[in-house]
Amino acid sequence: MDYQILKTLVEDELLRFEEIYEEDWSYKISPEKWSKKEILGHLCDSALANIRRFVVTQYKENENIVYDQNFWVKAQNYQNVPTSDIINLWKFLNLQIVNVVENIPDEALQRTCDMTKTESQIFTLEFIINDYISHLQHHLKAI
Repeated sequence: MDYQILKTLVEDELLRFEEIYEEDWSYKISPEKWSKKEILGHLCDSALANIRRFVVTQYKENENIVYDQNFWVKAQNYQNVPTSDIINLWKFLNLQIVNVVENIPDEALQRTCDMTKTESQIFTLEFIINDYISHLQHHLKAI
């Protein structure tokens, strides 16, 4: 599979991020809603969880790998981290994802992982990778 789309997406978004003013990164509509910084931080957390899924699923079938997104964003305090640090973290995590997925053998793409917090739901590695890219694109539209 060719996941060059992810590398291109990262490069394009990094250019777009340069056009966003610092006050726009930090602005929150309400205390409960995430700022652009927190959305990007969430995408870093998602990348961390998914790197683990992409690697572990290759050798351990049906492992339950989940995370509580709201807790992670709050615990990591992205709102008070320099924006450039979050951008760099997002960049390098996603470039690592490109490296990992490009090295997954085709036969491993049908191995499965459980990504759910409650009732077990099993997904193939191929589905999880494509879902990660869709999730990424969805949240980048909000930035």
